[in-house]
Amino acid sequence: MKLLSVLFKTGSVRHIFLISFLMFGIADSYDPLDPNGNITIKWDIMSWTSDGYIAIVTIFNFQKYRHIEAPGWELGWTWSKNEIIWSMLGGQTTEQGNCLKFKGNVPHCCKKDPIVVDLLPETTTYNLRTTNCCRGGVLSTMIQDHSNSVSSIQITVGQAGTTNKTVKAPKNFNLKGSSASGPGLGYTCGSTKLVKPSKFFTPDKRRFTQALMSWNVTCTYSQFLAQKSPSCCVSLSSFYSDTIVNCPTCTCGCQNKITQAAGTCVRSYSAHIASSSAVISPGGGGGRGGTYTPMMVQCTRHMCPIRVHWHVKQSYKEYWRVKITITNFNYRMNYTQWNIVVQHPNFNNLTQSFSFNYKSIPAYKFTNDTGMLWGIKYYNDMLMEAGPYGFVQSELLFRKDKEFTFDKGWAFPRRIYFNGDSCVMPPPDEYPFLPNDAAQNIISLLKTALVSLILFLI
Repeated sequence: MKLLSVLFKTGSVRHIFLISFLMFGIADSYDPLDPNGNITIKWDIMSWTSDGYIAIVTIFNFQKYRHIEAPGWELGWTWSKNEIIWSMLGGQTTEQGNCLKFKGNVPHCCKKDPIVVDLLPETTTYNLRTTNCCRGGVLSTMIQDHSNSVSSIQITVGQAGTTNKTVKAPKNFNLKGSSASGPGLGYTCGSTKLVKPSKFFTPDKRRFTQALMSWNVTCTYSQFLAQKSPSCCVSLSSFYSDTIVNCPTCTCGCQNKITQAAGTCVRSYSAHIASSSAVISPGGGGGRGGTYTPMMVQCTRHMCPIRVHWHVKQSYKEYWRVKITITNFNYRMNYTQWNIVVQHPNFNNLTQSFSFNYKSIPAYKFTNDTGMLWGIKYYNDMLMEAGPYGFVQSELLFRKDKEFTFDKGWAFPRRIYFNGDSCVMPPPDEYPFLPNDAAQNIISLLKTALVSLILFLI
């Protein structure tokens, strides 16, 4: 509190802005733009066996704009008793565990705390697949691709009890996903809850079948838990100002020429090509079948893997135009199915989006000030690794309304997310501002004097 008091007295807007971001921007898992967003794990017991049951475990991504990128999700839990996994379809455990006591028929996994991953897309063996499987653990957002926002596995559990009175739910669920800065934590899962048995359509869509028992687990995301530093930043410019507001220095880390580890910061694209004959792209598909290559970021003042640039391009009589450029400074990652979320008061008057898809996601009932933008499939839905092609861009055309103004930074966004992570905005006191009236009057007087001089000479 003393520090804040000093900052307010000294009027340091930059410091106040940065502290407010660190304190409130990413510390809470509650997202006001997606208050009901979560990942729900549903555990449905479909039938009993001689020593346990067969279950369908389904992961639903109910988040509007946060997806799980490659190398995909990892799902873990702890058994309540001495359960084992006899077999699995659509997924596999990362370890088998100690199964020495079993003779003949060896279980798929004997660990007390198994970790399960999705199968890779190239899995062609039909008897290992199941519905909604085999995407390498990639889960799309609800808005971008609803059909690919679900992942399922079938699991045969042994030593578990064979009735709804003897079976016990798994506990201590944990979910690992991949965010804008790479694989990591970020999701916190609640306790297992017994819910009404799930219902399923038969293939002919004319009859419902029902699970014997169902449990639900809800997992929520926190950017603060997912990463120690931000993963993206925003820069600004405008046609009416010569000022280009860059991302704040050291936004995502600082260059340290003395202690910096080799290979973590590359000075130029040519230097990267010379030091690496092949680039492993964890964001380009696949899953956890290979080793994840750590981030190699281009050396910049901000040191962020992603920069979003908002340029106020033109003003017409009834419209105004904005150009958005998203640049990838990571030499070792392609961002597939990327998206950005922009909060701006004029989105209610968006007329056209060029080369990007657009979807309104109003945060409040009577306000439409937030929009989601993402690439067109097979055209620019992959943000390539750093280099000559490591960017995507589009233009937005807005209609001017009664509240429209270029004054006091109104034309710039209030907040921007990249792949669900909040990007650091520049300090408000550095935004490009319109020339003041005094400057305009001086320019006008100079023009008048120049015209008078020319007429006099003529």
